[in-house]
Amino acid sequence: MRTITLNIPDTFDLSEKEISMLVASKLYEQGKLSLGQAAELVGMTKRTFAEKLGRYNVSIFNSPHSDISSDVKNA
Repeated sequence: MRTITLNIPDTFDLSEKEISMLVASKLYEQGKLSLGQAAELVGMTKRTFAEKLGRYNVSIFNSPHSDISSDVKNA
């Protein structure tokens, strides 16, 4: 795993954990990380990460609308 160093102003009132969660949730939303990979990035279980996604306006259902519609039709 790579380590990235960010210089953030002291006035930026977020913890390292919160910044990690922002990055992981965005990468999950974009489909660049799986749920498990994103959870590992922030040091959480998949369940805990999934439960927190809503706080970042990210849906646990990371599939395009068209895929979900197809799944419903094929059910």
